[in-house]
Amino acid sequence: MRIALDAFGSDRAPHPEIEGAVMAIKEDLCREVILVGDESVLSAELSKYYYDPERIRIHHASQRIGMGDDAAAGVRAKKDSSMLRAVELHRDGQADAAVSAGNTGAFMAASLMTYGRIKGVSRPAIAIIFPSQVNNEIILDVGANVDCNARNLLEFAHLGRIYYKYFFDTEEPRVSLLNIGEESAKGNSLSREAYKLLSESEELNFIGNIEGEDVLRGVTDVIVCDGFVGNIVLKTVEGALISIFDILKEQFDKDWIAKIGALLSYPAYSYLRKMFDHTEYGGALLVGLNGSSIVSHGRSNSKAIKNAIRAASKIAESGFVKHCTEYFERF
Repeated sequence: MRIALDAFGSDRAPHPEIEGAVMAIKEDLCREVILVGDESVLSAELSKYYYDPERIRIHHASQRIGMGDDAAAGVRAKKDSSMLRAVELHRDGQADAAVSAGNTGAFMAASLMTYGRIKGVSRPAIAIIFPSQVNNEIILDVGANVDCNARNLLEFAHLGRIYYKYFFDTEEPRVSLLNIGEESAKGNSLSREAYKLLSESEELNFIGNIEGEDVLRGVTDVIVCDGFVGNIVLKTVEGALISIFDILKEQFDKDWIAKIGALLSYPAYSYLRKMFDHTEYGGALLVGLNGSSIVSHGRSNSKAIKNAIRAASKIAESGFVKHCTEYFERF
């Protein structure tokens, strides 16, 4: 697979992008990485690494969309931005997917303007792979649509089902609606209407509502919610985990007995930290589009970029967009 990488997306660009691309090629995660951005800067930085020049190339782009830029206006004003050029390379068939650790809103806007929506999908969403006690889950939407109707949530459910099915090779992934109670009558009018549509869909393995306490338990595979709720869940879990690890570190440093306890519990602590490390998962997929765009965290390091390339390659190989297009033609 060929991956177009916005080399000026992350907070510390282009260093994580370049190193991540080199790591991805060395680990044979894709066939080629196209670094998109200022050629002179990228060439100088890339020369510091040993890599196969046949598998990493540079595509020049003179502009950069910053985190503070307005999403749609930034894309329209900066026609030669590294982000937009990466997306265009994918649209034009020179790359099989596009990756950026830049402005999420701008990347969604650039992808939507360039690829367009899959016919039958009213709103694209952001789908993130999330760890649980038992299995990986997919949560969508986590920020693209703060106001949704029940039909949107039904579309998200099908997009999430297809994503999970082909990415994790699971024939009938379990789909759940995030709500304030398990009963079908719980929640607001949107939740109740969405529950009805989801339960009536014969192609969904809908197992009902789940509550916030179930998100990390691994009782489902695909969790459906609007972008407002999804983003709060994501940020709350991230913040809680940071606080828990900080408290543990503080307690382990208290005295020599605590330090011995820390040493004994290090394998479990290390496993837990790795399990919830966002760099292990790379990024989130923008679903519902006629193309594969993966957005990574702005704080991404080289490991996160490498794993975003891994995910992009696997998504492209799975034929996710093709499967979605075929399904929504019948939907």
